[in-house]
Amino acid sequence: MNEPSLTLTARIVDRIEKIAPDAWDDCAGGGNPFVSHAFLNALELSASVGRGTGWLPQHLVLEDEAGAVHAAAPLYVKGHSQGEYVFDHGWAEAYERAGGRYYPKLQVAVPFSPVPGPRLLVRPTADTVTMRDALINALTRTAENSGLSSLHITFCTAEELRALAALDYLPRLGCQYHWHNRGYGSFDDFLGALSSRKRKALRKERATVAASGLEIRALTGDDIKPAHWDAFFAFYMDTGGRKWGRPYLTRAFFEALHQSLRDKVVLVMAFRDGAPIAGALNLLGADALYGRNWGAIEDVPYLHFECCYYRAIDYAIEHGLARVEAGAQGEHKIQRGYLPVETHSAHWVADPNFSAAVADYLARERRAMTQEIAGLAGLSPYRRDGDA
Repeated sequence: MNEPSLTLTARIVDRIEKIAPDAWDDCAGGGNPFVSHAFLNALELSASVGRGTGWLPQHLVLEDEAGAVHAAAPLYVKGHSQGEYVFDHGWAEAYERAGGRYYPKLQVAVPFSPVPGPRLLVRPTADTVTMRDALINALTRTAENSGLSSLHITFCTAEELRALAALDYLPRLGCQYHWHNRGYGSFDDFLGALSSRKRKALRKERATVAASGLEIRALTGDDIKPAHWDAFFAFYMDTGGRKWGRPYLTRAFFEALHQSLRDKVVLVMAFRDGAPIAGALNLLGADALYGRNWGAIEDVPYLHFECCYYRAIDYAIEHGLARVEAGAQGEHKIQRGYLPVETHSAHWVADPNFSAAVADYLARERRAMTQEIAGLAGLSPYRRDGDA
């Protein structure tokens, strides 16, 4: 791999702590906290990923002769398809019915985090196109040399997808729901942009929570105490145990997150008589608030919507953020102002016959998904010209 006057070598690193934080973050940029050295290291330090979890770190870096990192990708050997939110279980079943071995596979991703953002991380001083192509080629060679079934790059940017597709990766289209700030000065300004019926519904939901006797606060930085994390972890375990059977994140992860990224954490918590009963975890990016985990030990009507969606909107408006990304799934988000947006992933499959079958499936899926996104957009709660 050569740039003018630059010879690069690809290296696999089994723990991100072996890479200098400044070197990794110079490539990752500061806009998205999920690809930061601190976040990925918190996953590793807490044993949320690593041996026995099905997520084995094998990060790929491109280094020059002096050992300086010019590009990187958060890479894992996966023993299953859990915690990805881009579902390929059907591919695995089909491949194994045909006599192949789908797992383990390779994955460029942020574990347990369906958050779109950069996956092909390049130093800002580099020739982005050249360096990104070099990184893609290094990933492809790593996959080829590994003898594994496939390589998946999930929740990448649209620009990265175009570069990957040009180098024969198979594109896949997904959908999430994001709220966009249209210059609102207050939550009431946002409500004013909705149709009359939707505006009344949201006001009713918020009024119901307000009448419940709960105190709701958004905590960040040093305002978050160990007792808050203990409570939130209990919420997370309760919700995760019911949804997934085995929650992904350990208690130590939240401690590591607090130590390294607490100023990027926005923890919305609901209290009854001073005792926390529910919480929503968000991370703060350069221009967005990213909603991640939710849990509660008391069933209060509309509290989920209040903590996860409306308080996030409040925070985004107050801090001048461009959007709130509320995570995967949930058409109910549309009626609360979160509209469908495209998400992207790219896939390399070693077996040419299986690759052709996956390509055919993805082409058909893309047509259906495009139609679905258009249909969902038609459910927008926002006022149209002439509406009240």
